[in-house]
Amino acid sequence: MTSVTDALWRIYNRPERPLPWITGGNLPWDDPDFSRRMLREHLDQSHGAASRQDGERAAQIDWLWKKLGLQSGQHLFDVTCGPGLYAVEMARRGCHVTGVDFGPASIAYAKEQAAAQGVADRCHFNLQDVRQMDYDDNNVVGSFDAAILLYGQLAVFTKEEAMALLAQIAQSLKPGGKLCVELLNQERVDKKDSNWWYTDDKGLWGDAPFLHLGERFWHDDEQISVERFHILHLETGQMDEVHLCDQTYAVDEMVGMMKGAGFTAVDVYPAWDGLPLYDAGEWIVYVAEKS
Repeated sequence: MTSVTDALWRIYNRPERPLPWITGGNLPWDDPDFSRRMLREHLDQSHGAASRQDGERAAQIDWLWKKLGLQSGQHLFDVTCGPGLYAVEMARRGCHVTGVDFGPASIAYAKEQAAAQGVADRCHFNLQDVRQMDYDDNNVVGSFDAAILLYGQLAVFTKEEAMALLAQIAQSLKPGGKLCVELLNQERVDKKDSNWWYTDDKGLWGDAPFLHLGERFWHDDEQISVERFHILHLETGQMDEVHLCDQTYAVDEMVGMMKGAGFTAVDVYPAWDGLPLYDAGEWIVYVAEKS
């Protein structure tokens, strides 16, 4: 058990407070095994931690269809589309959808579901990091009527990356095109440091017995939380260390960023505009229109 002992000493000697972004600050979305396990969480209807449950997602899709002014035959850009749960339904309503995501299992599932629903000809799913997408090479500049970036995914990028991504999305939209971004309400975010642990033999972190040690740190100056996870795989003694950064934004700051990226009017909808979501009060939705 030397490796387990070594791992425990590494935990004991860890830095007291990890700084934001020092290890990239994101989950290993592109790792095939992690992606497969994450897909399982996306599809699990017992919780909404990875993707919202079917009923809540249906209410969101109805709302998005109206607020984005979508119509059959229009083109929708689903940024960080995951397993295509929104994209395929939008395609079923008649939209042509392009989805981009970093997770290989999610993209494979999205393609399978598009084929199963008979909308493969209206769905184009790309396995790619949205930060590295070449919009010129992909012929998407000025080609979309609307775009969506949901479930707080903009927050896992640095502010510089987020600003660049917003500007790229704006370039991808036609004049009058709209973007919907969902972000946590900065005023409702838990700003206390915390830690927790648990054991399991199947979950996001593995499919064999593991010990998960989690810590959460709030950095007030940057208004960002940093979560540090140590996952000790008990059968092998291997330990993984993963950091996840979650950048929060004040409403005025996000509105300013969207306008700086090329959008004009920005409408703000606290608490998902009253939709019956179990955690609606934790979120703010922004709908921005390109000039």
